[in-house]
Amino acid sequence: MTEMALKEITSHDELLQTLDEKGKNYVLLYKKGSETSDCSYKNIEKATSTVKNVNVVAADVTRVRDIHPKYNVTSAPSLLVFDGKNFTKIVKGCNDEGYYKSLFENALYTATTPDGEQKPQKRVTVYSTPTCTWCNALKTHLRKNGIRFTDIDVSKDQKAAEAMVRKSGQQGVPQTDINGEIIVGFDKKKINTLLGIQ
Repeated sequence: MTEMALKEITSHDELLQTLDEKGKNYVLLYKKGSETSDCSYKNIEKATSTVKNVNVVAADVTRVRDIHPKYNVTSAPSLLVFDGKNFTKIVKGCNDEGYYKSLFENALYTATTPDGEQKPQKRVTVYSTPTCTWCNALKTHLRKNGIRFTDIDVSKDQKAAEAMVRKSGQQGVPQTDINGEIIVGFDKKKINTLLGIQ
């Protein structure tokens, strides 16, 4: 399969035209030839080749001058995240392919929950690492059942890893925090009970 390059945009007006009002949109501001920019471009490209229907465009800041001032972006690479046409946050630097993949997959998931059916969901945080098989099985299970969750990669975030160990007394992943109750490992039965998954 040939890698598809990210669609390049050349102005802020073009950026506004590419935003999909119903979903999440991502705009990578990068500087071609810079090591971290090339790294993030390559990893985002890989992530988009495995996650379908995700709207990601790119702009080279050496050529496109009118986007970064509008969003107070001072460094490249920066991934701008839009919810519909609303700008929500910036993800800076180069992250690994797994990080971008879970960012895009979570966005698809939250964007596709049907309106009107949403009963308040418990707060769910998953502590995981990209190489952990049980972590991926757990996240797939949550997505399949329409559970929104925050995924924290403890291999990247030392503070979060320490907080996780403080809460549970355990270092292993996955760990799931459901409204303050910690479940160590992929205990499907307990997770289903707490989240009301049939």
